[in-house]
Amino acid sequence: MAFLALLVVYAVLRFAAPNSGFTFLVAIAFYVTGMLFALQFARRNARRLTWRLRNRLIVAYLFIAFVPIALIAILAALAGWELVGGTAVYLVSSALDRRTNALDGVAHMLAEAPAEKRETAIHEVIPYLEHLFPRVMLAVRDEKIYRYPAGSETPVAPAGWKDASGLVMKDGQLHSWAHVTRKGTEVTLLAPITRGLLDELSPGIGQVSLISFTSPGSGSAEKSVPAEPRRRRAAPLPQPANRLDVAITGGSPVYFSYWDAPEKQDKWVLIVRTRPSVVFGTVFGQLNWAEGLLAIFVVVAAVLLLVWVVSLIMGISLTRTITGAIHNLYEGTERIKAGDFSHRIAVQGYDQLAELALSFNGMTENLERLFVVEKEQERLQSEIAIAREVQSQLFPRGPLTMKTLEMTGVCHPARMVSGDYYDYIRLQNSNLAVAIGDVAGKGISAALLMASIQSIMRTQLTAGVPIHAAASPGGNGTAREMLSVAELVSQLNQQVCANTAPEKFATFYFGLYDDESRVLTYTNAGHLPPILMRDGQAERLEVTGTVVGAFPSARYEEKTVQLRAGDLLVAFTDGIVEPENPYGEAFGEDNLIDLLLRYEQREPEEIMARIMETVEQWTGSSELYDDMTLLVARGV
Repeated sequence: MAFLALLVVYAVLRFAAPNSGFTFLVAIAFYVTGMLFALQFARRNARRLTWRLRNRLIVAYLFIAFVPIALIAILAALAGWELVGGTAVYLVSSALDRRTNALDGVAHMLAEAPAEKRETAIHEVIPYLEHLFPRVMLAVRDEKIYRYPAGSETPVAPAGWKDASGLVMKDGQLHSWAHVTRKGTEVTLLAPITRGLLDELSPGIGQVSLISFTSPGSGSAEKSVPAEPRRRRAAPLPQPANRLDVAITGGSPVYFSYWDAPEKQDKWVLIVRTRPSVVFGTVFGQLNWAEGLLAIFVVVAAVLLLVWVVSLIMGISLTRTITGAIHNLYEGTERIKAGDFSHRIAVQGYDQLAELALSFNGMTENLERLFVVEKEQERLQSEIAIAREVQSQLFPRGPLTMKTLEMTGVCHPARMVSGDYYDYIRLQNSNLAVAIGDVAGKGISAALLMASIQSIMRTQLTAGVPIHAAASPGGNGTAREMLSVAELVSQLNQQVCANTAPEKFATFYFGLYDDESRVLTYTNAGHLPPILMRDGQAERLEVTGTVVGAFPSARYEEKTVQLRAGDLLVAFTDGIVEPENPYGEAFGEDNLIDLLLRYEQREPEEIMARIMETVEQWTGSSELYDDMTLLVARGV
């Protein structure tokens, strides 16, 4: 809307007041708004316009070829505009400066002349001054005051003025003036700047004017334009020599002082509206530079047009080759998207586009095979998901609470399925079986071995295994039959060795807890020592044998530990202590112990959550380094 409004206003002012300063400002605002509107329109329609490759190439050609030439032409036009306008302003302002300097020279001459000859000197310079400034005024004050014109009230410069020359504003009228003081003699020359004077500074240059842009509310009492006789019309703009001889406007600031305030300065703008032919004729003589420039321009334009036509033909040919190949690829992709893997693109030529077509044909030959492979991978992923669901059912369903012990555990697999193992199961006679293990490796094979170990252990616990005598918890001398944890682990080792490959083994910790006597009997087959937290101190339960599945004849020992109320027993796999931070530092058992000391009195579920969270923060990654398994027991 702003662009259309400025267009209407500019069109009206162009015919009503083509030479006014307001029309010039409206023109600038119109062009700036037009550029902003064009940019906004281009941005809205660029994506739709350049969807087709052919249109995109055309736009690319415009940016590569046309835009630089257009920018160079605009730069040349602006430089020419500035050169012509600046030269015209210089011709006028320099003429005004020369006349002002002449006033200053006359003022010095009169001030330095002997008193007895001063009046004669005044009469001698009057014709010269009237030639420079038709309405010049003179005042000489020594013992008396001489004025010209005779009988006039030519003012003498107010107190505070020293030697000065230039432009001064007096009574709302701009004057060229000079003021000189010598040995008690004071000379003042004033010449009003009128439209007629401006036109005579450089005759035939065009329209010359002085404009003030002082805002009405600025506190200045001067007029916005110099006072001039209204009956005199402005000089006409010279007729153009040809179509390229356009009207050009140049401007330059003109500084002046105030008659009553010597220390105050202000500025107006000297504006000259002329044509290049006039400026060139004034500077270089009456040579027809415009016609010469036009001839040169026509020759250069004809050569550029010929080059452009040849380039256009070559560009169209190359564009058809490129867009044709891209169109074939587009059709081929649509056929492939529809499931037609037998489609092939015709190959023509030996360039990169031909290689692209060959690559596309090779791609379609492999797509069907890759499609079959992808289907197989989807099937395997589905089976792995089922395996993960099955494995999750093998772990205990939730926490276990006995009379003197609370037990819970958690396992976070690094992959879809885990090679870590933990289990706890309530037995007869108030006994509890506890196990945790870490199978070497990851993925499906480790998960299968983990399931085998769990199956073997549960079978042994329910089908009858070697036992040994243990003292009754009442201390009455009677003996209770207990399962032998060492024999259980030994038989597990033999079965794993007999049924798995030699490189398949596992660390394994197994214990039996008597709920009556609070005694934990355990065997540690190469597993990380569990940590027992008691009274703010950490104690590691020692290892009693090597890993299971590696050596068929391995022998294992068993140890016992008395669990008290408030004790905290934590068993874990290497996925807890071995993850590294970005600096390559492992989390380690010391950090784990610090965590246990901090949260020793919390619930087992919260302790596990804090440990898992801290380890993940240590690594700085959501991707697990290894299977992370925790088993936490607290004495009640």
